Amino acid sequence: MSDTLNITDLMQDIGKRAKAAAAELAYASAERKHAALIGAAEAIWKRRAEIVDANEKDMQFGRDKGLTSAMLDRLMLDEDRIRGIVDALRTIAEQKDPVGDVIAEWDMPSGLHIKRTRTPLGVIGVIYESRPNVTADAGALCLKAGNAVILRGGSESFHSSGVIHECLVDGLVSAGLPADAIQRIPTRDRAAVRELLTMTDYVDVIVPRGGKGLVGLVQREARVPVFAHLEGIVHVFMDASSDAKKAMDVVINAKTRRTGICGAAECLLIHKDLVDTLGTDVVKALIDAGIEVRGDETLQAIEGVVPATQDDWGHEYADSIIAAKVVDDIDGAIAHIHQYSSSHTDCIISETDANVAKFFERIDSAILMHNSSTQFADGGEFGMGGEIGIATGKMHARGPVGAEQLTSFKYLVTSNGATRG
Repeated sequence: MSDTLNITDLMQDIGKRAKAAAAELAYASAERKHAALIGAAEAIWKRRAEIVDANEKDMQFGRDKGLTSAMLDRLMLDEDRIRGIVDALRTIAEQKDPVGDVIAEWDMPSGLHIKRTRTPLGVIGVIYESRPNVTADAGALCLKAGNAVILRGGSESFHSSGVIHECLVDGLVSAGLPADAIQRIPTRDRAAVRELLTMTDYVDVIVPRGGKGLVGLVQREARVPVFAHLEGIVHVFMDASSDAKKAMDVVINAKTRRTGICGAAECLLIHKDLVDTLGTDVVKALIDAGIEVRGDETLQAIEGVVPATQDDWGHEYADSIIAAKVVDDIDGAIAHIHQYSSSHTDCIISETDANVAKFFERIDSAILMHNSSTQFADGGEFGMGGEIGIATGKMHARGPVGAEQLTSFKYLVTSNGATRG
């Protein structure tokens, strides 16, 4: 009982401090936020050897826990990946500050002049698994948008995230901003997550970033509004008019570049006219690249294809596995995606403009792609510097959630003494 009380007290204290910091951040200058992010980037690079050492402890923890090779890849940090974290922080720092942006402005016959302007959300709780770089991305993006953030990383990345968080706080302090603007829950105890989900007095939005289990827990138990991030059940449809080179390049990259990320392809849909030609070539290339292809009855005629079961449709593997199915036409592909999609990212490979337009019109995923690898489903690749996650719900933040999506808006109304009759 005392442990539960201690967690409650811990979380209430974190919440109070975050709310106080958010009030100060709401009017912090763009220059100070920029300085804090540059300071954090410099601290991370200076301490890169320490971060790698901490990450090795996390990697050993992950190996002992039995994480797959794809999940261990998500967890691993080396100097190149730390350089990527530093670059992302610098990119976010250089972006335009969204706070105070005028979204719309108009006059009314009554004499009112009305402006709708961007304003911070307040306090954001970010719950994420494995990837320690999310600590930097989430902290930086929330800060850029004038929000305080409470970070709860996965137990696997506990040590790496701890050092990265210290660097973010160094940046805040050096820029004269409150250290409590970016807080990290300093325990692996899952009771802290449940506490965070119900802290309506202090937390304005929860952003979960992880697998089905985590997101399901958040959606079931949260009393705070949630930016939903469901599984990345990503489909690639090879239309009859697919260009052979584009199809081969896109499918192989979409699946094999990094199999553990949410933008990795999980299901390949092949037009029936391609089965004996390009479709077979692509499936064989996947197998040659070390991917287990779980195919429907038609594709099982290809040597090396494993029979698919019903559970393979709508499944996020986050591993070196892909489901594959033959469809009669674009309508068959759309129907399959409607049934099994998680509304994350879906792609069509086609040289037929009408089919591309139909796919874009009738599939309602957060990200739709044409002749492009789904591995580009990433805020950094969208020019956002980084992302806090890919939102798949229907709230205002949808797709990659960058600094701009972490704002709300308010109306500023002025007049020359107008009164209402």
